[in-house]
Amino acid sequence: MSAAASNSSKMMTSPGDMFTLENPVFCCYLFWSTVLVVKMLLMSLLTAVQRFRYKLLAIVPLALRRRIFPNQEDLFFKNLEVQFDDPHVERVRRAHRNDMENILPYFLMSLIYISTNPNADVACILFRVASVARIIHTLVYAVYPVPQPSRILAFATMLLITFYMAAVVALRTLSFI
Repeated sequence: MSAAASNSSKMMTSPGDMFTLENPVFCCYLFWSTVLVVKMLLMSLLTAVQRFRYKLLAIVPLALRRRIFPNQEDLFFKNLEVQFDDPHVERVRRAHRNDMENILPYFLMSLIYISTNPNADVACILFRVASVARIIHTLVYAVYPVPQPSRILAFATMLLITFYMAAVVALRTLSFI
């Protein structure tokens, strides 16, 4: 085998090698994806907390406590009505929906990006920045609402990273079309 062929085979990593714990890019992806999955799961709990927000604080008078339920079968208190439009609950639900609309495509694009054998430093920075941006988006939208442009900056950061990864994949695979 010639030296050129030997060097090219060393530079090419098999697909099986890219998705193992020996690949630092894949390990970084696994860690930050886990963080984002846990964050998304916590959004469900945050919705529940918003439904009982003032009930959780025993010092708040009964008349001021909130018990918001979207289903008739959930009404285990006799003096309650079904309510669909509580602004606090709806804000958290919108943030959770936004997570699903943006994080799930990011997961898929990131895996495809990993298959292109990217530079480890660049890929890990992208994964970190995108994940932190989504956490900030949740904080400034659902937990402690902050005026724009904070939310759009956090949203756009992950979106641009996802588009960047898509562009890298497209450019690296264009010659195969």
